[in-house]
Amino acid sequence: MGYTKEAFKGLSWMTVLRGSTRIISFIKIVVLARILTPEEFGLFGIASLALSFLEIVTETGINVFLIQEKEDLKKYLNTAWVVSIIRGIVISFFLIILAIPISLFFKSPESRYILIIIGIVPFLRGFINPSIVKFQKELNFRREFYFRLIIFSFDAIVTLCLAYILKSAFSLVWGLISGVVLEIIISWLYIKPKPKFYFELESIKKVVNRGKWITLSGIFNYLFQQGDDIVVGRILNTYSLGMYQIAYKLSTLPITEGGEILHKVFFPVYVKISDDKERLKKAFLKVIVFTSIIVLPLGMVIYLFPEMIVLFILGEKWIEIVPVLKILVVYAVLRSITSSASPVFLAVRKQKYITIITLVGILGLAVCIIPLVKNFGILGAGYAALISWLIVIPIIFFYLYKVFK
Repeated sequence: MGYTKEAFKGLSWMTVLRGSTRIISFIKIVVLARILTPEEFGLFGIASLALSFLEIVTETGINVFLIQEKEDLKKYLNTAWVVSIIRGIVISFFLIILAIPISLFFKSPESRYILIIIGIVPFLRGFINPSIVKFQKELNFRREFYFRLIIFSFDAIVTLCLAYILKSAFSLVWGLISGVVLEIIISWLYIKPKPKFYFELESIKKVVNRGKWITLSGIFNYLFQQGDDIVVGRILNTYSLGMYQIAYKLSTLPITEGGEILHKVFFPVYVKISDDKERLKKAFLKVIVFTSIIVLPLGMVIYLFPEMIVLFILGEKWIEIVPVLKILVVYAVLRSITSSASPVFLAVRKQKYITIITLVGILGLAVCIIPLVKNFGILGAGYAALISWLIVIPIIFFYLYKVFK
């Protein structure tokens, strides 16, 4: 009962945080969509795809590990920081040397310069104090609220100001960098304990061994979630990629946010009650109900009035996304509700379930994405995303049955 009470207190803070950040995101999208072109969004999309892939390939799962461990955070703090720094340097190095090959792959020579600049981001992220994870570990969502809101707001303000001045995709990159710099400063000035540049080989082995399924799952999840973007960018062009990514954001952000709030709040609760299957099952069912109450009405509004929403939020130059928006909102609703299973699998240390589920989704996406995009453009990409998620839903329920039986 105590943990549920703490979770609902956390839910209040996270709801306010997510609500605040979504309002800021809404304003940011409205303004940027009227300043930048779809091609500019497409260029940034290519850089984001490359950065995300390298971050996921090198993912150590350290944050999940620190939350899962019931021992003192200090025991693994130094190791976590050193690993993060090394990882950041590696990612930055590969982004810079692969900038030209990636730009050639997407047939977009303009993207090489953005790829080089965005390489600063992972290098800086490596120096963030890992102690920020204790907000989740200790269910201290009030402090996380202030921490995340300040960073997010600063990022948005810098991005919008630079977009107005530069009118290019570089404004999005420099805004991202500014947010990371502020996160480093705050994490070192106001969050304790502070790490030292020291690590233990045994600790690294333990982290890597525990995180191997998270890393593998992350790679599969990237291909599952971003495979459509990659194919659109490769087969079509940056204009189509920009259109598709904005349609994806407009359909999924308001829908998935409600579910993600609950997932983040209840994950540490699931960890604490993971040995009691009955309590775990009851907590999970509550999350499913709450998620459905949040996402279904939002999904209906977007599905029924897509043209009105696009014209009001983005403007007339984005009207082409209306057909794919309707498909993606159905995908977003299904994904938000069924993704509630992921934190349960992590809590009971069954990361491999998530990996297998995602692998099946990738296979489903791989079979249909290329022919659908070639024949129907970005609408085909939307259909491919929906089909791939429909394929994994029965597998999710099968693994939930195994966890709760």
